Amino acid sequence: MSKYPISEKQFSDLLRSMDISDISLASIRQCQAVGLEMENITGEPVVHLEMGIPGINLHDIGVNAQKAALDEGRAKTYPPIGGIKPLKENASRFVKAFVDIDVSPKCIIPTVGSMNGSFNLILECSQLDPAKDTILYICPGFSAHGRQPDVLGIRNYTFDIYQYRGEKLREKLEQEFSTGRIAALLYSNPNNPAWICLTEEELRIIGECATKYDVIVLEDMAYMCMDFRQDLSKPFQPPFQPTVAKYTDNYVIMISGSKIFSYAGERIAISCISDKLYDREYPELRRRYGLGSFGDNYMLNYCYVCSSGCSHSAQWAISAMFKAAADGTYDFVSELREYGRRAHRSKEIFEKHGFSLVYDKDIDQSIGDGFFYTMGYEGLNNLQLLTLLMRCGINAIALNSTGSGKQGIRVCVSQMVSDADFERLDERLTLFEKLI
Repeated sequence: MSKYPISEKQFSDLLRSMDISDISLASIRQCQAVGLEMENITGEPVVHLEMGIPGINLHDIGVNAQKAALDEGRAKTYPPIGGIKPLKENASRFVKAFVDIDVSPKCIIPTVGSMNGSFNLILECSQLDPAKDTILYICPGFSAHGRQPDVLGIRNYTFDIYQYRGEKLREKLEQEFSTGRIAALLYSNPNNPAWICLTEEELRIIGECATKYDVIVLEDMAYMCMDFRQDLSKPFQPPFQPTVAKYTDNYVIMISGSKIFSYAGERIAISCISDKLYDREYPELRRRYGLGSFGDNYMLNYCYVCSSGCSHSAQWAISAMFKAAADGTYDFVSELREYGRRAHRSKEIFEKHGFSLVYDKDIDQSIGDGFFYTMGYEGLNNLQLLTLLMRCGINAIALNSTGSGKQGIRVCVSQMVSDADFERLDERLTLFEKLI
């Protein structure tokens, strides 16, 4: 007989022992730690929906390239801070193949995952102009992105895009940008956690407003080409991954190897800075650091001081994967469609037990099935819902931790691998229904 659900007292005591006063405000890693401790207490597995750990097998292309780099002794030498030449060249071609934009190899800088890239970009953007002291986030969003300016002591502000879709987005951005305080705008597309995708009209609005008010757009493409409602898998053939880069020169695109190549453990990503922004001179940067250009400062000051580069051998791995994908010999998008299948199957289980999608539309189109989605239960707020689910052995994160104004949870399907995982979700949701 299952030891779930655990009692209210057991759960409260567990949170107290982990110094968590409100589970709905807990970080992803904190929620993961609670789940692991519950597994220790009960001896039974938790349904892990809280953390986006890649669930697709690695391809030999990257692994073999990294092994070769290690065999050649790359580990004994520091990598160039701006990245190895093959990575920069192959990444430039990859971006052209799948995003259809031209970014010079010089303007592509590898980082220790996109988290490292965004951390440095947020810091740099906040120092470009003393009058521009605020980072604006389109939410819901990746909760760790929102914590970065807090760690850095940088003013930040969020708004939930749900009520500002289409032309309403222009009104909202005009309102915020016209204050003169916004240094940068950050969002993910496809969106983590809601899986909404900005339309071409919305990307054009963002680009036009960014140019008008001289705001830098930080576009997180952690899930690029994963809007499976259209086929984005053919290199150098439309349709391409949508991007704000079509509509402004004030952009930096972050592309991570974690999800698209399942290379999360090696912490490798790239920041693609527009050619014009890379070479743009900022007097405040020159005053602070003796260098004026945005790109040189990003590479030689911010990235260098923060991590002094990223894994030498991992750069060879992602370089090989970029090349194979652009060559058409590695169809990474087809492999990722497995996430869509898992999302569809798990959504049906949640809906069977009375749940409904919180973010359900891209304006007038239903959201696709992908890496994430959001679920709510009528009459339960974030804290109530997450508490009941976790007591039943279902681990997730609450939407308020993502900057959302709505009630519900984020569901990540990456760890839903076997039939047993889906059967367990069904069983645990049956327990949940008995608790309400």
